Amino acid sequence: MEQTADERPRRRQARGERRIAQLLEAAASVFCTTGYTAASTNAIAREAGVSPGTLYQFFPNKEAIAVELSDRLMHEMRETYGKALRPIAPETPLEEVIAATVDRFVDFNCRHPVFFALMHGPDVPGAMAQEHDALHAALIGRVEALLTPFLPDARTEEIARTSRMCVGIYKGGLELILAHEGAEREAYVQELKNVLFRYLDPLLMDSYPLGV
Repeated sequence: MEQTADERPRRRQARGERRIAQLLEAAASVFCTTGYTAASTNAIAREAGVSPGTLYQFFPNKEAIAVELSDRLMHEMRETYGKALRPIAPETPLEEVIAATVDRFVDFNCRHPVFFALMHGPDVPGAMAQEHDALHAALIGRVEALLTPFLPDARTEEIARTSRMCVGIYKGGLELILAHEGAEREAYVQELKNVLFRYLDPLLMDSYPLGV
């Protein structure tokens, strides 16, 4: 059956989207293996199984690939923040709150290890670094909003400090988690949960019944 004039552009667009997804997947693999600076468009094209010329039809350079990849991951990460840091029912045990939150964030980063490689590398493009800083600030803000109702006597700067510590503890633990696999990775995930609980429990138990 002959394609209509409307069908042909849609098919070309669908093929283009599949090719972009293929290139981004290959770039993620290369960035994780070599880091951003050592990666090249030739290596990404080779990983994707296409010619460099095909790659340049969609991306002008390595930075454009990294920015597109990070933009897509940032969007998914913001959705993860929204699900993981939603308001807490007061009767929920602190261990359960921490476990559910950590599991969501760890799951995202284990599925997309390139996010950590790009966002925490020393050589990321400026646009990506700015996006990461904005995302980091948003995360701290969500943690502050989560903690504030349960620390009614704490000063604003104290809640901000506690929130930054929670995020810092998580990032430090995440680096160890991503460096291991299997049972050892699960052990580090549990260690991270334990550390966060032991940090937050004494702070919250006077005004937050989750720790009782």
